[in-house]
Amino acid sequence: MSFTLRIEFNYPITLFRNHDYTWVDIKERRLANWFSPKLLKLKNNQIVQANQNIGIWEVNSQKKNVLYWHFNPKNANPIANYDSNNSKDIIQAVSEISFEKPLALLFPKNFGIEISRSKFAFSAIACFTDHCDFDTLNNLVEQRHFFKKHNIKITKGFFLNHYSKRKDTASVEFNKDELEKWIKDGHELAYHSLSQSLKTQNESFKDFLSFKPPFKDITTWIDHGFQPYNFTIHNCKEDIRGQYASKLKSQNIEQLWNYIDSGTAIDGVINQINPNHFTLKAYYNGVKRFDVKTTIRLMLKNVIFHYSNDDYGFSLYRSIAIYVKSFKLKKSIIKHFYFIVNVIKLILFFIPILLFWRFKREKTYPLSEFTPIFFKHILNGETFIVFQTLEMINFKRALHKNNLNLLIEEKGLFIAHTYFSAPMNYHKGKLFIEKNQIDAKVNECFQYLAEKIASKDIWNPTLGELIVYMKKIQQIVLDCNEKGEIFTGKKHGLFLREVL
Repeated sequence: MSFTLRIEFNYPITLFRNHDYTWVDIKERRLANWFSPKLLKLKNNQIVQANQNIGIWEVNSQKKNVLYWHFNPKNANPIANYDSNNSKDIIQAVSEISFEKPLALLFPKNFGIEISRSKFAFSAIACFTDHCDFDTLNNLVEQRHFFKKHNIKITKGFFLNHYSKRKDTASVEFNKDELEKWIKDGHELAYHSLSQSLKTQNESFKDFLSFKPPFKDITTWIDHGFQPYNFTIHNCKEDIRGQYASKLKSQNIEQLWNYIDSGTAIDGVINQINPNHFTLKAYYNGVKRFDVKTTIRLMLKNVIFHYSNDDYGFSLYRSIAIYVKSFKLKKSIIKHFYFIVNVIKLILFFIPILLFWRFKREKTYPLSEFTPIFFKHILNGETFIVFQTLEMINFKRALHKNNLNLLIEEKGLFIAHTYFSAPMNYHKGKLFIEKNQIDAKVNECFQYLAEKIASKDIWNPTLGELIVYMKKIQQIVLDCNEKGEIFTGKKHGLFLREVL
């Protein structure tokens, strides 16, 4: 269900409380998701505040007297959905809209109240979810020592079963003792599906329906590759569709990845709750310092995966990439022909963007417009929390001092989608410069991050900790007495402050 409340005031709206806890004008469209303040100020200086921090507020300069309060608008709660041919579509999460307390607008006399997203009062938040595709026992040990040195916590993906094209791939089956040490160091573990490589479909379903938690308190499931029991593809698999949600719940799974990144972290692109970070202009400003070949490659990928985010562009990109990767192998004339055709189609795909670059560059990516971070999804009667991530590959650029300072200044947040053990040469700024050797420049970035965590300018929770903490924001109900004094009714353990 989706609906919007249209609220018209007698006085124009002059100020809007931004995601960074500052007052901003409404010369441009302003949005506030459920984890941002819901406060505005009218021309007569009256503060207006929502009694509950749910839904999405929107104001714009075209209708200065009007506030829109959206519930489940398109793309606010997106989930990648794959069919039996592995073609991707974007669907909207299924959720019920219910209110324990009636919605209301409050008109306090002197001040409003805003709530900190962070456990450290009104600080930035850095959360890492790591995919274990290239983990080995040796680099697992190196990673763990590295994060322990910097006192940084992550949500670490793992493979349960050892079934891989690489003999040294880490898994619980072979490396349980090492993964147990991650838990003891304060990290959180998350399933990255169940194995690195694909088994037959029947064997995969058998694995899924019979798996048991290897450790306590594993509550997160992160899809991997094209496993047939992935959250984002299970719906077209008759053998497990009806049992899927109940199986996850029976194994204590509460959080699911929506298989979507808001964008890719680079210079000036780091704050997942600022939609201005997710435009072609912002990304180009971050990559234009690279050589021309790298800049073009990164821009092409960004347009396909984030700006357009449709299966047509992705299919073209994938077909061309497969051809290029296997270029040295003998190919038929027909394969060369299809490659040329796909290149022409890709060029045609980009022509409108190049022709209208001046206008297209400012457009927020569709799946980042409402800055989705967490949202509920009902699957076969079971409720899960779905989360969205920020792709983070080049740690030198994503986590350098200026970017972290920007995150702190904006009181921002990211849930990084990382591959800390990625060995690919074309990945710049990766953690390991050589096998099991940490890159010195990347180490400097994490050292600065560690300093900012220690000074409480940045909170570094695991994914589970972040979700548990931020859920409390939705549970707060504000009220106003006859004197115009605003207050909360229950103890909540969150940081609040007055807004004048």
